[in-house]
Amino acid sequence: MDKEDLVISVVIPCYNEVDHIANVIDRVRNCGLQTEIIVVDDGSTDGTRELLRGELRDKADKIYFHKRNFGKGAALRHGFQAAKGDLVIVQDSDLEYDPKDFMRMVEPFIYGAADADVVYGSRYARNNRFRVDGFYHEFGNKFLTLCSNLCSNLSLTDMETCYKMFRRDVIQSVNLKENRFGFEPEITAKIAKRHCRIYEVPISYHPRTFEEGKKIGVRDAFRAIWCIIKYNFIDR
Repeated sequence: MDKEDLVISVVIPCYNEVDHIANVIDRVRNCGLQTEIIVVDDGSTDGTRELLRGELRDKADKIYFHKRNFGKGAALRHGFQAAKGDLVIVQDSDLEYDPKDFMRMVEPFIYGAADADVVYGSRYARNNRFRVDGFYHEFGNKFLTLCSNLCSNLSLTDMETCYKMFRRDVIQSVNLKENRFGFEPEITAKIAKRHCRIYEVPISYHPRTFEEGKKIGVRDAFRAIWCIIKYNFIDR
């Protein structure tokens, strides 16, 4: 598999991102790889839907609209099943993650042993650009990663990262159930159970504050703990 021949399906779940969605799509298109851009609008009410139906209609390869807000996980399920590329990656519809890191993330699929099934982009393997995050947000992410590792017997540094890249056959064969941010611990538990070959690479990260539009909250953290327990031990 050569980098020049790869097609990356980029699934962008989108909810009320009228100020950012155009920039995100442009950045993905200019990441240096062949891309299939799939946007799933999850019931936006701030003008994002109108923008996607109007001037951005031809910017993405596929655009889907949910009648109401179901959650990130529901949007991702829709996008994953629509993907046709060799690899599939999640791209949040804000500006926290840089699509230029896709170039780094494809390497475990194509170089060396080239045996990766899944690659996580880690915000905490810091040999790249990293804007300092709030202590409690970073502590929460690392605590959830620790809990996930204890239950799944993985040694990840960033389970909660947005940047997860999959072989298309892998992600399309996983039966996903979580509608909101529980997707992160759910998919981690399920690929661990399948003994998928998982790699991590460092990525850059530019966190935004809740005032700037960050949507994940304390309720989602408690849900993540439940999902770690549920998908590692209860849901067989």
